Amino acid sequence: MVVLGGAVASCGSRTGLFGEEDLAVGTTSGGPQGRSEAGVDGGVDTGLDGLPTIDVVPKPDVDRTGCPDADATYIYLVTEQNELFSFFPPDLSFTFIGNLVCPVVGGATPFSMAVDRRGAAYVLYGDGSLFRVSTATGACTATTFSPNQDGFTTFGMGFASDVGGPAERLYIADNDFDGTLRGLGVIDTTTFGLSFVGSFGTTIRRSELTGTGDGRLFAYWPDNVSGGGSHLTELNKATGQVVAQTNLPIGDRNDAFAFAFWGGDFWIFTSSGGTTDVSRFRPADGTTTMSTKHPSTIVGAGVSTCAPQL
Repeated sequence: MVVLGGAVASCGSRTGLFGEEDLAVGTTSGGPQGRSEAGVDGGVDTGLDGLPTIDVVPKPDVDRTGCPDADATYIYLVTEQNELFSFFPPDLSFTFIGNLVCPVVGGATPFSMAVDRRGAAYVLYGDGSLFRVSTATGACTATTFSPNQDGFTTFGMGFASDVGGPAERLYIADNDFDGTLRGLGVIDTTTFGLSFVGSFGTTIRRSELTGTGDGRLFAYWPDNVSGGGSHLTELNKATGQVVAQTNLPIGDRNDAFAFAFWGGDFWIFTSSGGTTDVSRFRPADGTTTMSTKHPSTIVGAGVSTCAPQL
């Protein structure tokens, strides 16, 4: 391991089989683009001066009502090559689950991923189509989500608990590929309708989201400047505004990227193509550690709100 200095994403549970009520929900498959869990064009750090740093106070474990296999959660990863893996942070191990065979059109590839409390993954493809994927087998089911609702076509995403209990929502962060920065939205995973929450209050052209079981929501994006570096921010879920931020010494503006929260640390996956660097940011001591590598290009990470907080 290489410690880089001080300076967040989503994770999932071991269980990923669909129940009867899961299979009753309509689903769809979808599309291309794997240049990051949120895009290819880099983020800008304007408007972040004077904000507090990311809270490093440890949060207690939260209500795990309804959590399957609550003591064995993983971070789930999807690659540009349509592969689904689990990642276990304590021993840095990757386990191949399967190849995604979602019925995409025109060669679309995975773009982003989030995992709900029950261990079901939602995978966004580059054409804006959204699929539901079993984290146990990689089986893919189409959703009734319609792309381009409120102008959101591709976006980063992550689940966050409402108030530290079992209720949660799927939050999304718009990508500014058309020159219009919308901000934060939320998708109802029952109706698959999209609602706009609000702007970030600063320029974030592309970002990934991760949430926690204690109700917090975070965004990560690389700086849109030469020389690299990135930002980790906390968002107000009710308004979309950035409320805290920390600079990280990793990432590049052209990277594919994904990130996830697990056990008090943030795990960040960055790739300039081909292999992916896996880094850990530990808020407790402010260190960023280059921990391991993965041979494929990781473009999405998802974690359940049942994941450990400490």
